[in-house]
Amino acid sequence: MLKQIKIGFLTLMTVAALTSCKNDAADTAAATTGAATDATGQPSAVPNVTPNADPNAAAEPAAPTGPTTVMSFTETEFNFGKVKAGEQVMHEYTFKNTGKEPLVISNAKGSCGCTVPEWPKEPIAPGGSGKIKVAFDSKGKSGPQTKQVTITANTDPVQSIIYIKGEVIGDPATAAPAQ
Repeated sequence: MLKQIKIGFLTLMTVAALTSCKNDAADTAAATTGAATDATGQPSAVPNVTPNADPNAAAEPAAPTGPTTVMSFTETEFNFGKVKAGEQVMHEYTFKNTGKEPLVISNAKGSCGCTVPEWPKEPIAPGGSGKIKVAFDSKGKSGPQTKQVTITANTDPVQSIIYIKGEVIGDPATAAPAQ
């Protein structure tokens, strides 16, 4: 029985991940109700989960503590123009540590599963620079798109936001609306 529940849950998660890229409060607030039970009818250790949660996602890293520094971007918004549905867009955002302490980026998270950032994991020395690479996958998208990446670092404020935007040209019958 538990195996069937797990298979059903994984199937639901796969379908949700492939067909949706929503990040609204209604999806985040929705949770499965009722406690799971094992084969004997006793409560199991399977927790209730948000239906659209990524079961493989790690816990959100905490913001770095200690002295803060300053992260300065050469640009915080990139417009990729028009692309055909299904194309991937990549852009690198260059930043510099203009503060007096080492810059530590603890996390960078896209506003949607279609927007994936890569960031330096090592501290950036004062005066040093780095790049955050952002990939946007337009598969299943249509129309104007604006996605954001939230960067968590030992800065004040703790979070900085960069944007990637443009327009996806595709078959409106098969593409999801802009989010």
